[in-house]
Amino acid sequence: MTARRLTPLSLMVLALLDEDDMHPYEMLRLMKQRHDDRMLSVTNGTMYHTVARLQRDGLIAEVGVDREGNRPERTTYTLLPSGGDAMRSWLRDELERIDRPGDFRIALSEAHNLPRDEVRDLLTRRLARLTQDLAELEESLAAARRVPVDEQFLVEDDRERALCVAETIWLADFLGRLQNPQLPWGHAAAGKKSDHYLAQRKAARE
Repeated sequence: MTARRLTPLSLMVLALLDEDDMHPYEMLRLMKQRHDDRMLSVTNGTMYHTVARLQRDGLIAEVGVDREGNRPERTTYTLLPSGGDAMRSWLRDELERIDRPGDFRIALSEAHNLPRDEVRDLLTRRLARLTQDLAELEESLAAARRVPVDEQFLVEDDRERALCVAETIWLADFLGRLQNPQLPWGHAAAGKKSDHYLAQRKAARE
């Protein structure tokens, strides 16, 4: 499976396994605890289908089967090097693209899986593309209004321009914050041994 064939859910599964080995039920619970289901729809069926596909494509592998009490067997998976490479390649592609806003939300939420400097460079290129796109949008709107075109036919174009303005402002601000070494970044700064993280993982396993 190449980076371009990864679905957003596949990407999130790989990112979860980059944290630690997990079974699909725990992944699903963690995603809901972290409110990742605001960005994409996920069900038991889509989760298990995605995990099976990632295993078939050689990006993850089984590492054990657990059974506690009357619970069904739970197969634990681990991230393979090929899976880590695919995850990072997908993130690199999507962080600088401006034509897939839904995928960008997923990429941004998992951007910490790339080095800080690389994320800064990717988002700097995204900002340049957004700035150019905004200039073209504003020129198109201005030309339409000179005709003039009724405003009722320009509502969506005007909305797109407003969203582009908002993102360029936010992105410029975030790039400034990203340069600050006081902003924690990456696995080393993630607090994976914090009480909150450990409690979250425990609750997801139950």
